Amino acid sequence: MSKEKVVLAYSGGLDTTAIIPWLKENFDYDVICCCIDCGQGEELDGLEERAKLSGATKLYIENIIDEFCDEYIIPCVKASAVYENKYLLGTSMARPVIAKRLVEIARKEGATAICHGATGKGNDQIRFELGIKALAPDIKIIAPWRMTDVWTMQSREDEIEYCQQHGIDLPFDAKHSYSRDRNLWHISHEGLELEDPANEPNYDDLLVLGVSPEKAPEQGEYVTLTFEAGVPKTLNGKEMKVSDIITELNVLGGKHGIGIVDIVENRVVGMKSRGVYETPGGTILMEAHDQLEELVLDRATYEVKKDMGNKFAQIVYEGKWFTPLREAVQAFVDVTQKYVTGEVKFKLYKGNIIKAGTTSPYSLYSESLASFTTGELYDHHDAEGFINLFGLPLKVRAMKMQEVKADK
Repeated sequence: MSKEKVVLAYSGGLDTTAIIPWLKENFDYDVICCCIDCGQGEELDGLEERAKLSGATKLYIENIIDEFCDEYIIPCVKASAVYENKYLLGTSMARPVIAKRLVEIARKEGATAICHGATGKGNDQIRFELGIKALAPDIKIIAPWRMTDVWTMQSREDEIEYCQQHGIDLPFDAKHSYSRDRNLWHISHEGLELEDPANEPNYDDLLVLGVSPEKAPEQGEYVTLTFEAGVPKTLNGKEMKVSDIITELNVLGGKHGIGIVDIVENRVVGMKSRGVYETPGGTILMEAHDQLEELVLDRATYEVKKDMGNKFAQIVYEGKWFTPLREAVQAFVDVTQKYVTGEVKFKLYKGNIIKAGTTSPYSLYSESLASFTTGELYDHHDAEGFINLFGLPLKVRAMKMQEVKADK
C-alpha cells in the first residue's frame, strides 16, 4: 500500500528543510516539495539537491512570476491598494497565488495534505490557509509551528541539530539574522534591532535591493512610463511585459533609494509588528499610476475609489483573495480604469519621485477652466448661487442654534 502524500511549501531555508524529515517521522508521508518562484531570484539556487538530501520524494519549482504580476500585482496597482497608508502588500499579494499553485500540485499528485512553515503569530498562516480552504476544502492543512506537542524545536540551533540527527548535514548558519520574505515586488525585513521600535534600522546591513537615500547618486534620473487602461505598457519608450517593467524599475528605484519604509503595522492576529520594506519598483509604479489617475478620474469616482482601494488592501492583507467581496471590489476598480491611459514622466532623486509631466487623451484637466483668466465654460457669478445651495445646511443649522440660544 502506497503512502499518503503531502505537498510542502518549500523555500529551501532551515525551517522548511527541517520539516521534511519531521513529516516523514511523525506522519509517514511521502513529501512532495513545491517551491513557488515569485521572483525571489538567486534564493532558488541548489534547491533540488537540498530537498532530495533532506528526504523529499520530489521537488517542483514552479515559475509563476508572470501570473503573479498580471493577475495579483496589477489588480492591486489599479486599486491603489496600500495597507495602513504605507505597506504595498508585497507578501500579502503573493500568498494567494502560492496557495493556488500548491493546491494544483496537490491535485496533480493526489496528495491528501498541504504543509506550510508559517509561524503561529503571523499573517501568512491565515493567508495560506484561507486560500487552501477556498480552493480545496477537503485537503488537510498541516502547520508544524502550531503543533507544539510534536514540533518541539524552538530555535535555529534545535533545527540544525534535528537535521544532523537525520543525516542532513547542510551549511546552515545558527546565527540569528533578519527574517526576510522576497519576491519580484519587494523584500521585507523583520527581527534583530527592528524588534524594538526605539531602534533606528541598520540600513547598511539590512538593505538588499538598493541603497539608502543618503548613498544615492547626486544626479537625478528621469523615467517615463505609459499605461493603457491602468496597466503599464512601456518604460522609457520600450514596450515590455509587466514583470520586466517591475524588474527594470527595481534596478532604477534601488539605485536612487526609492521605496524604503519603516512600518509598525497591525497584524490580523491582533498584535503590532515592525518591519522595514524595500519596494523600489513597486513604489515607482504605484506613484506613476496615481499620478495618471488623478488627471483622468472625476471627483466623485476618485473619492469612492479611494475608499475601495483601502477596502481592497484590507481584503488582500487579510488573505481573503478568493472571495466574492474581492471579485466585486475588483470589478468596480476595473470600471474606473477604462480611461487610465497616458504617459507619466518623473525624476528619481535621493528617495523622491518628483513629477515631471503627465499627459492623457482622456485628461479631464482643462487649462482654460483652471487658469485665472475667465473662460467660456465658467461664469464667476454662478459660484454665488452654488455656494448658497452648498452651504444651506450649515446656514440653517447656525440659524437654529442662534434661535435656541436666544430662547434661553
